[in-house]
Amino acid sequence: MKIRTLMVAAVALMALGIGGMQARAAEKDIVDTAVAAGQFKTLASAIQAAGLVDTLKGDGPFTVFAPTDEAFAKLPAGTVENLLKPENKEQLVAILTYHVVPGKVEAAEVVTMDEAKTVNGKMVDIKVKGDTAMVNDAKVTKTDIAASNGVIHVIDTVIMPPKS
Repeated sequence: MKIRTLMVAAVALMALGIGGMQARAAEKDIVDTAVAAGQFKTLASAIQAAGLVDTLKGDGPFTVFAPTDEAFAKLPAGTVENLLKPENKEQLVAILTYHVVPGKVEAAEVVTMDEAKTVNGKMVDIKVKGDTAMVNDAKVTKTDIAASNGVIHVIDTVIMPPKS
């Protein structure tokens, strides 16, 4: 009986510890959460080059459809390097803000939408087929990564805003 009580207490303490870790993770803003994930190095560099760090560290809330490093690698050779040049800052800002929707829109709500207006002012299409959610041509691979000022949904392709 004593061993069983100790095991139950240990499991309860571990559960509390895990819950505490999740709560601490949500204390990080969108930028710090993305950087800590390790798979958004290119996105983090682009956010910095575009001068959007302070904005995305702001109160928000924001919903970010975050392309991974692999998503950026799918772009034609030289595209990322070209976009990171100071003279292309306006284009970079337009692309990055096309990945951000104002407000905190979690997956359960995203899948009920057909489209969403981005911070860039342009619309993204949202489609759900079976277990797969798509934002334009990008597949959503992970959802609801909590941040203190919003939520991140991981996508496998960089989405480009339509030309005006």
